[in-house]
Amino acid sequence: MKIAFVGKGGSGKTTLSALFIRHLAAAGQPVIAIDADINQHLGPSLGLTDDQAAALPSLGAHLPAIKEYLRGGNPRIGSADEMIKTTPPGSGSRLLRIVEDNPVYTACARPVALDEGSVRLMATGAFAEEDLGVACYHSKVGAVELLLNHLTDGRNEYVVTDMTAGSDSFASGLFTRFDLTFLVAEPTRKGISVYRQYKEYARDFGVALRVVGNKVQTTADLAFLRREVGEDLLAAFGHSEWVRRLEQGAEPALRTLEPENRAVLETLKAEADGAFALRDPERYTAQAVHFHLRNAESWGNAKVGIDLAAQIDEGFVLGAAQLDAAPA
Repeated sequence: MKIAFVGKGGSGKTTLSALFIRHLAAAGQPVIAIDADINQHLGPSLGLTDDQAAALPSLGAHLPAIKEYLRGGNPRIGSADEMIKTTPPGSGSRLLRIVEDNPVYTACARPVALDEGSVRLMATGAFAEEDLGVACYHSKVGAVELLLNHLTDGRNEYVVTDMTAGSDSFASGLFTRFDLTFLVAEPTRKGISVYRQYKEYARDFGVALRVVGNKVQTTADLAFLRREVGEDLLAAFGHSEWVRRLEQGAEPALRTLEPENRAVLETLKAEADGAFALRDPERYTAQAVHFHLRNAESWGNAKVGIDLAAQIDEGFVLGAAQLDAAPA
């Protein structure tokens, strides 16, 4: 399952994505956690110190090696230099599994031990000084889009991505690379405004979107969310002393999380598991091709110097066949 957490800055998006990651790991599920936010806070939310989080390898810094590995023996791609962030897989490409060891994970993923279970953590990397004023952050998350385009995942396997805040995710095709998107919304007008933006964009591409209320403290808060969000509201996370202790630098055991809030995490997991049965590999692959062609025509062809449409393998569908064929 490929799952994204989105929301307004300050909504608690990173906190809830980290809690969900912890919940999955505690259930013994294999998890890859990806910090794709411009503000890299997922690592500390999973218990890393600031120094440990800063030492995480940057996906962007390893992009050439990632491209070379994923290219594999795909005859439509002459070299790694010809790959862009949207290059789709085809026959001969190397695909990633969640439960495996490979050079990409060795270089870019780090194990994080939790009080219950463990996960692999990957990070896009923060802005460097040389990026300021000249680079768009979406150049950083291009590696995430490329990885998800080449990832085969099965039932009870999870990739959880903490996305950049607001509606910035729509500046690339990355928002279509998930089976389910959780939008974290506070019971405020500003919190709902991001939902309305996301809802409009998501509808056009069939993106599965569910809202998780956060910082919901009163029945009036809950009524506000129900009125504004309607049937998209999945669950509401209330006040949490556990989260307050975590934000103060403590590392409380997950089992001590308030039962009503732990139940919210289980609701999210059940919704994600239900979405697995609704996956449409043909649509997923077609969307990857769609955004690849758009990027090729907009800037990719000019940058690389070839027609990148030639990279598309018309008969290839990323789905269960590759998962079944891949080594365990």
